[in-house]
Amino acid sequence: MRKVTLIPGDGVGPEIVEACRRVIEATGAAIEWDVQDAGADVVDKYGTPLPAQVLDSIRKNKVAMKGPITTPVGSGFRSINVALRKELDLYANLRPAKTIEGVRSPYKDIDLIVVRENTEDLYAGIERMVDEDTAESIKLITRRASERICRFAFEYARGEGRRKVTAVHKANIMKFSDGLFLETARSVARDYPDIEFEDRIVDNMAMQLVQKPHIYDVLVLPNLYGDIISDLCAGLVGGLGVAPSANIGEEIHVFEPVHGSAPKYTGMNKVNPTAQILTGVLMLHFLGEGEAAQRIYDAVVAVIGEGKSVTYDLGGDAKTSEMADAIIAKL
Repeated sequence: MRKVTLIPGDGVGPEIVEACRRVIEATGAAIEWDVQDAGADVVDKYGTPLPAQVLDSIRKNKVAMKGPITTPVGSGFRSINVALRKELDLYANLRPAKTIEGVRSPYKDIDLIVVRENTEDLYAGIERMVDEDTAESIKLITRRASERICRFAFEYARGEGRRKVTAVHKANIMKFSDGLFLETARSVARDYPDIEFEDRIVDNMAMQLVQKPHIYDVLVLPNLYGDIISDLCAGLVGGLGVAPSANIGEEIHVFEPVHGSAPKYTGMNKVNPTAQILTGVLMLHFLGEGEAAQRIYDAVVAVIGEGKSVTYDLGGDAKTSEMADAIIAKL
């Protein structure tokens, strides 16, 4: 039995996490949940949105699955997700974008993997006010982090039988920071002669993903570009409602959907649980529960393909819990 930290989150998090938990348990996968609370709802109780016991649980169990957590815009606490990535050194953010028949999208047969560096770049939060009218944010790119994320991308590509890795950058303008990332990617690529390597400037990459996404496979990017391009890729396959992700460290791994907490829908039992459930699929694969993971994925695809027991954004009128029920029935 593998113990996994379970963080329901806030907003719609508890509803979709519960749906995911029920689906995983229906497979008989050998998982025991260690439930921990974090987010805006616990600040009054603990004085922080990320209590120490949450981090302690993750460090002990090595694996966590979390729901979305609200991040205030412009004020309040910094993102819990960013804090977790920095505290636990979750250096790689893995974001698959794969077409599911029945999800509205102008494209077919998309199958992309975004590998986003997770610890530095502008997301490091090195900011200050220079004066009352000027804000400064420092972009930090290191050879160590660039080498680590690029090697992860190539190892993942090799392990999954992928054909190509594309490094995405803006080295034509940011010749030192992005130049270092590109130089490092080229150096790492030489260790993987079986994997095709190329690079693209980030603005051109955005255009090409819209025009001809099928020619790409695994993309590896610094933090900020990875955040933006991964959302673009999610848009190619129908949106954030079907976008899972994994935050990978050397020893600790945290799995979460890409989308936010949608506070206005809290408690309404209407939000699409697919991204959270597919996040569970990623986690099960990591835990060696490949058969359970595939069964869940096949059940999700079948339910969405039928279009009967799906949520409003997928063209149906099912509640979150009812869509989970339908997936469990398919299992």
